[in-house]
Amino acid sequence: MTPPIKAVFFDVDFTLIHPGPRFHGPGYAEVCAVHGVVVDAARFDAAVAQALPILDDHDDPIYDHGLFIRYTAAIIEHMGGQGEAVAAAAAEIYDAWASNHHFDLYDDVHGVLPALAERGLRLGVISNSHRSLEAFTEHFALDRYVRTHVSAHPNRRMKPHRSIFEAALADAGVRADEALMVGDSLRADVEGALAAGLRAVWLRRDGEVVMTDPAPAPVIRRLDELPAIIWPASPV
Repeated sequence: MTPPIKAVFFDVDFTLIHPGPRFHGPGYAEVCAVHGVVVDAARFDAAVAQALPILDDHDDPIYDHGLFIRYTAAIIEHMGGQGEAVAAAAAEIYDAWASNHHFDLYDDVHGVLPALAERGLRLGVISNSHRSLEAFTEHFALDRYVRTHVSAHPNRRMKPHRSIFEAALADAGVRADEALMVGDSLRADVEGALAAGLRAVWLRRDGEVVMTDPAPAPVIRRLDELPAIIWPASPV
């Protein structure tokens, strides 16, 4: 018999929060201009898609500032940026990613997380970001509900490595089969959690599922759909 879920862990970026203007094409162009780097803001979306493999194609999953700066620099270069100043612009954008005021909370978060906590679930956040997770939950008034904070920064192995999930399980005091991971990344959140023995839900806010059926875990488009998965007979 499958044990009941006692803890739910959430990814942070693109699961609970989304970036504001600083991290879109015009914002990149503004930062680059300060460093004398010329880019085409209209190429931002395509540049992100071209740079994404950098985050997956690395041998050692230990958190590395340089990895994310190289990723950001690649975005700038795919937007047309050139020269030595690209690295400085990328470092500035990377540093800004840690600032909560550059992000907005998705509109379904404050409706769902309190409901889960009220029903006795232990809630946590697991992130590969260098943002302080305690500062994040306080900034967005989630600290009343979120009790477990596990970040890969500064020197922990990143998702999908099983050790980061095991750290969250230990902090929450639950077994892997009693925990559920919710996130937007198939590789880091879903496959990583499943490999560590947790259950998982894949959050696809854009509605796209790029893979062959069936999905390795339930797929939802909004967090509002999560309670019905946790308690299928008695949704919140």
